[in-house]
Amino acid sequence: MGFHDLLEPGQQLDFYRIDAQAARSGMATIYRATDTRDGRTVALKIPHPDLEADPVLFDRFQREASIGERLNHPQVMRVFGGQEHSRVYMAMEWCEGRLLRKILDEGRIPQERALRITMGVLDALDYIHANGVVHRDLKPENIMVDDHDNIKLIDFGIASDAGARRLTYANFTAALGTPNYISPEQVKGKRGDGRTDIYSLGVILYEMLSGKLPFTGPTPLAAMNDRLLNHPLPPRVADPSISPQLQEVIYRALERDPKNRYARAAEFKHDLEHLDEVGVEDRDEIRNWHKRKARLPRKIAYYCALALIPVALLLLMMLIAHHH
Repeated sequence: MGFHDLLEPGQQLDFYRIDAQAARSGMATIYRATDTRDGRTVALKIPHPDLEADPVLFDRFQREASIGERLNHPQVMRVFGGQEHSRVYMAMEWCEGRLLRKILDEGRIPQERALRITMGVLDALDYIHANGVVHRDLKPENIMVDDHDNIKLIDFGIASDAGARRLTYANFTAALGTPNYISPEQVKGKRGDGRTDIYSLGVILYEMLSGKLPFTGPTPLAAMNDRLLNHPLPPRVADPSISPQLQEVIYRALERDPKNRYARAAEFKHDLEHLDEVGVEDRDEIRNWHKRKARLPRKIAYYCALALIPVALLLLMMLIAHHH
């Protein structure tokens, strides 16, 4: 079998019979296949040739497989290991459903459903965090939702793993997460912890309820910068049916400083389940959300001031010379 060949239905790869090509991404092709040993349906993720030639991307693929093989939870996509492969690929649990991104593309999600999906993701986060894993790239493209709103967390390619023999963080753009969902600490180049995933889920909940992203910009850099400087449109302004208590929960998930954020996924879920018990704070984020800050004007003023220094020195020297 050639490395560059696409697999066809009926073709065999080790213990797996290819049923169909299911999807293609930037990094890999996904096939639906049957495990001939027990008849179960699986997904085979086979990297594209250029991925194996790129050490950073190949490390990401291997990391995803290593973490996936270690996790076993109903709301986390399983990766099946323990066997020799004739080529590089991952054998994964086949998940029915749609990506949350596809659902969001159809418009805002009703509040009851949005909370149900969020609490499912929080269960998955509570499990992975307890096992030393931080996802670090939580976004609607990495959440599968079935017809009953059960979720599966997928794609651990840039996850950090406390159980790894070495640190898996790399200083390259892909490891920072996705601009619209990245946490402030990731923008600053920090590794992050479980609270990083909580922030990203806060963004997703905001988006599900309001149909908008809390932070935007004309470029990815501007979108990332926006969350360091500004407050989002309050959820209740976007949708008055959102209660003050639910808005408070969203703000607690979106705290700029991780130490003010929910420390654990279970705390976030508890408040969503007991909204009547949530105390509402008097927040600057609500009073002054419309006041926008930007770094660019400050930088312009700074460089203008620097440019004027030589002029001021020249004028001073001329004044001294004149007096002499």
